[in-house]
Amino acid sequence: MSNIPNDLKYASTHEWAQLEQDGLVRVGISDFAQAQLGDVVFIELPAVGRVVKAGESCAVVESVKAASDIYSPVSGVIEEANDALSDSPERVNQDSYTHWLFRVKASDVSELDKLLTTDQYITSTESK
Repeated sequence: MSNIPNDLKYASTHEWAQLEQDGLVRVGISDFAQAQLGDVVFIELPAVGRVVKAGESCAVVESVKAASDIYSPVSGVIEEANDALSDSPERVNQDSYTHWLFRVKASDVSELDKLLTTDQYITSTESK
């Protein structure tokens, strides 16, 4: 598996989350997820202002192989979507940890504690 950042938390559904200094949670998909999807050709991002619950589907990544729902790892309000991915969705294949999908103002940041650590995530993907 590629170099996985240690400063992120991971959902079992292959999203990563990072609490930023401004209090927002940045969300993207893991390198494992983008590799499983193959060449990403379209990303449907959530609308800014949308209220989401942890584990709720709020975006879609489509590849040449399949379409995959993206789930919010925390509850809150979508504050920003990475609109640059609408024009260049393939950026997710280039570096899935740099090219995030959306940012959430979490209603309860302690939900991040329920996500997997890097080591736990690596272990969960080794058998797949």
